[in-house]
Amino acid sequence: MSAPRLNRALVLETRDIIADGAGGQHSTWSALGTVWASIRSLTGRETGSLGIAQSKVGLKITLRAAPHASTLRPRPDQRFREGARIYRITAVAEAEPAGRYLVCYASEEVAA
Repeated sequence: MSAPRLNRALVLETRDIIADGAGGQHSTWSALGTVWASIRSLTGRETGSLGIAQSKVGLKITLRAAPHASTLRPRPDQRFREGARIYRITAVAEAEPAGRYLVCYASEEVAA
């Protein structure tokens, strides 16, 4: 595998669950740090409900690997943010046997 061109700055975010004081809870997202990545589109489809069309695109995001204990190693319950764009991580795997890069499969949903 040749080295990927990591030319996109993405902010890795994790979900924080916060009690609302009335027995319920809500979630917020907090930034863990910035990683450099390459993004490739996979497949796309149109979905929708209640008369609102939505475009959903699958993505393959490649970045430098981080140790398993590192907060900058992505997990499927996290997301990447690039400005106003949000990429929800669905799976993470090593990109090649040497373990130098990770591949994150993610999706981006946009209301059309």
